[in-house]
Amino acid sequence: MSPIREQPTYSVVLADDLTLVREGPAALCQLQPNYRVIGQCSEGADALRMIELQRPDIAVLDLDLQDLFTLEIVRRVREGNLATKIVVLATRRDRKVVVEALRSGVNAFLLKSASSQELLDAFEQVLSGGIYLSQEIDFNMIFLSGESATPKDPIQQLSSGQHQVFTMLVDGLRPKEIAARLELSPKTVDTYRASMMRKLEIYDIAGLVKFAIQRDLTSKESMRAHA
Repeated sequence: MSPIREQPTYSVVLADDLTLVREGPAALCQLQPNYRVIGQCSEGADALRMIELQRPDIAVLDLDLQDLFTLEIVRRVREGNLATKIVVLATRRDRKVVVEALRSGVNAFLLKSASSQELLDAFEQVLSGGIYLSQEIDFNMIFLSGESATPKDPIQQLSSGQHQVFTMLVDGLRPKEIAARLELSPKTVDTYRASMMRKLEIYDIAGLVKFAIQRDLTSKESMRAHA
């Protein structure tokens, strides 16, 4: 008889500002023999340090982490040539957000409404070298290019930096806070904001929020911030 091969154990880091949201994946991993949570945190800078120091196989990150923008974390992990697979959990599903996440180097984009089994499916897919998108996201909407996929949609005209500033303004962050989270100068943020508003033809925060709500581009955090 050939010897029984042991299943590999994969290390996991979890980052979300809500403890209850972290506890769900943590409990799920605890029930699986091949996943082990080695760290949890609530802020972006802590998540980046944890990834750099502990080199987990998988990092599960909330898209809206505080104090350091999540896609900036992804960019630095990729620039550092770290092998960590990154699974992003989000409430937004609009094409621009998903595309920017994938461009940054995210391995899986999962909606927070997804099932536990889908999270495990995402783990398996990214560990095998693939990309995973939540089942609730329209694959054709994300990957079909050209005007037929996004006809005259002004949000698609925004650059990556402009879209990041748009998202944070709608979420209730001030320009100085945005500059800190993106590690940009306030002047650069002002430039992004002015260009973004010109492209959208919207020139105040209330208008941006209304635009985002109409297109379902808001997070729960932004709804609370502007309530």
